Amino acid sequence: MDIELSARHWWAFALRGVAAVIFGVLAFVWPGVTLTVLVLLWGAFALADGILALIAAFRVKHDHRWWLLLEGIVGIGAGIVTFVYPGLTALVLLYIIAVWALITGVLEIVAAIRLRKVIDNEWWLALSGIVSVLFGVVLLAAPGAGAVAVVWLIAIYAIVFGVVNLALALRLHGTGQRRRAVSAA
Repeated sequence: MDIELSARHWWAFALRGVAAVIFGVLAFVWPGVTLTVLVLLWGAFALADGILALIAAFRVKHDHRWWLLLEGIVGIGAGIVTFVYPGLTALVLLYIIAVWALITGVLEIVAAIRLRKVIDNEWWLALSGIVSVLFGVVLLAAPGAGAVAVVWLIAIYAIVFGVVNLALALRLHGTGQRRRAVSAA
């Protein structure tokens, strides 16, 4: 990163930081709206990806075009279902995350058991597996609370990201001012 260029454009980092903090705060204030928006954005992506896969399927001339055609149809279908049933899409996505966490956790626990004679402190791997399993169980047992928790995690990330960018912007601004003062002297 060119420090002089970054120092001149410190305000861009500040704007990113402010936008991230605002998003994070809004996600805390309106977790349901945030979840719906995230689901609808995913639906828009699936729809656009499906349309582009269909276009590619009709433009290419090889055996894989049928896979592209199928991928396009599935993407368009997923996008449409997301817009018609956003709540169902959020729930299915949450269940996918829960199952992933359960499977990952169990595999980490198994790996820790198998590695206990090979490495020291394998219990860290087992502990991460237990945390993953517990996370998966909580999501399956209380999907509504799990969805809100996922939104809150995104909100926390956004706020921390925003504050770090604001700190960077202030640092870059100060660096730019010091460089200009040295150049003027």
